[in-house]
Amino acid sequence: MKAIDYNYIAIMINSFSGVPVRIYKDNKLTFYYSSVNLIKDPIALYQSDILNISEHIGYFFTVHFSYYGIINFNEYKIVIGPTRQVSDSIPELSELACQLNISKNDTEAFIIAMQEINHISLEHLMQLLCFLNYILNDEKYSLHDIFIKNSLQEHFAESINRNEADKLFFNDFSENDIIIHNTYELEQNLMSMIKKGDYISLSELLENSPLLDTGVIADNQLRQLKNIFIITATIASRSAIQGGMTPDDAFKLSDNYILKCELLNDYCQINNLLHFMLIDFAKRVNQLHEGAPASKLVSDVSNYINRHMSETITVEAIAKEFFLSRSYLSKLFKAESNMSLSDFILTKKTDEAKYLLRYTNKSLTDISLNLGFSSPGHFSRVFKKYASITPHKYRKKYIN
Repeated sequence: MKAIDYNYIAIMINSFSGVPVRIYKDNKLTFYYSSVNLIKDPIALYQSDILNISEHIGYFFTVHFSYYGIINFNEYKIVIGPTRQVSDSIPELSELACQLNISKNDTEAFIIAMQEINHISLEHLMQLLCFLNYILNDEKYSLHDIFIKNSLQEHFAESINRNEADKLFFNDFSENDIIIHNTYELEQNLMSMIKKGDYISLSELLENSPLLDTGVIADNQLRQLKNIFIITATIASRSAIQGGMTPDDAFKLSDNYILKCELLNDYCQINNLLHFMLIDFAKRVNQLHEGAPASKLVSDVSNYINRHMSETITVEAIAKEFFLSRSYLSKLFKAESNMSLSDFILTKKTDEAKYLLRYTNKSLTDISLNLGFSSPGHFSRVFKKYASITPHKYRKKYIN
């Protein structure tokens, strides 16, 4: 068997990632490579803990949520890090320099060098390690294998079974307008699976893909993780509403999970709670579908409304879409849904308005225009009829 050039691997990893790399043999450092000139290697503070990680793939978090990735192969260990998705603050780096006994004269140079280390999300770092592990240990691992712990999933399930979500968590969490940017296709797949209640396909998606590839949305790593959780909970609740959950149930469940997340300070627990939450939403939608299956006509009409939510939707337009007369469509829809088509259209628009009122800062005028109403006054009258509260009072209820 051809000998492996570990030093070459380390150099190539650093060239690709921009993160320092070390090679250990029998827990003794044999090679270090970094394109950044660090006065002292910060791994010195955590080396004993990192060397004790014996799994083929592992990771280690520091107190400031920087992380190291670890690969074990026979007597060799490859350690990549430190890195993080969010830049270290100057006070954090100053504290780190103090812990490393770096002189005051050298502290500024150390801070500058640390800031030059490339920022990589933990998911992307672990994907790189999965590839290296396959090359070195001939094992195929996914992010799901690394991050999702069966014991934690069982713990969450037992907690839910012992107490309904509204008793287990807390209430009345409000969040301002959320801006996200991630892989559009992944987000659409996620939303579609929750909307359909397809928790089996969703489980497979989560096993093979990182959840959301967000940009930097916080000034520290823990807040970044929690903000990603909030974004994902928002997407999940909206998808569940489109799948048949009432807005109040979906928002309440989302708020409960968000508050549970806020109590956590461990990456693994947050990641597992995120996974459990998504499956929970999909299963609840699935149960709704099984309990009251919608006819093909109702499903098709619902999908049409979702696609044209920003337009003025009329019964005539839907009848034309399905090549039916207005009267026949209305009669058929009423028989299959026990609701008039006009009421169904306005109920779905009201549900979408609830989401916009609660989770965005859009004005009532903007919301009325976005939902195809002729005027803010028309929107307010429709909303009050179907929500039994004015739009202004509904928003005030959740932002106070």
